[in-house]
Amino acid sequence: MTKYKLEYIWLDGYTPVPNLRGKTQIKEFAEFPTLEQLPLWGFDGSSTQQAEGHSSDCVLKPVAVYPDPARTNGVLVMCEVMMPDGVTPHVSNKRATILDDEGAWFGFEQEYFFYKDGRPLGFPESGYPAPQGPYYTGVGYKNVGDVARTIVEEHLDLCLAAGINHEGINAEVAKGQWEFQIFGKGSKKAADQMWMARYLLQRLTEKYGIDIEFHCKPLGDTDWNGSGMHANFSTAYMREVGGKAYFEALMAQFDKNLLD
Repeated sequence: MTKYKLEYIWLDGYTPVPNLRGKTQIKEFAEFPTLEQLPLWGFDGSSTQQAEGHSSDCVLKPVAVYPDPARTNGVLVMCEVMMPDGVTPHVSNKRATILDDEGAWFGFEQEYFFYKDGRPLGFPESGYPAPQGPYYTGVGYKNVGDVARTIVEEHLDLCLAAGINHEGINAEVAKGQWEFQIFGKGSKKAADQMWMARYLLQRLTEKYGIDIEFHCKPLGDTDWNGSGMHANFSTAYMREVGGKAYFEALMAQFDKNLLD
């Protein structure tokens, strides 16, 4: 039997954007555990905006498992948050509402900023660096600095070692801004891999004293680019049949739900 470090990871109840949370327990298994072998676990929801103090129990239900390449005998466990009965999804559990379809393929392009001392990495204490232009897919110290690429490459290796479908990286338009891409087949699988990739990135940067900023406009109303997560999407019908008439009808349906 081997003792494994199980890192249970979930999304808290903060709005409009939840934060990642994680805690570790040690369990013995004969080999790397399967999802079915992983037990439910509890946490104090009053500390994560998911329960009141007088009734704070919440339950973590494992839904995806990956090897943790940063730890000896480490296991990354993506979880849904459940009510104390362990069956009813918590109101903050948006994953439980997903209509899953293995034929739905997603390609996510996650942009983000490295932040140090309250400002993007590479920004001076006051003012701004040289204007945007040379930073996108840039090479060299003056464009990407001395630590960003080290982190980006290490994150890439961690994701691949964990079995996450990491598809690529590049420096982005603003100084201190980067992007990584994740591909997943199936709605829930794709979402799980994106959240796990975010978790690995945020945990990795702890040792460098650097934060990750996913906010869409961290620099406010300035000429500096914001960040987004482009989502490329297709279904089996779109890939195998498609046709102009179908895609025009599909876009018309999307148009009904777009805000002016």
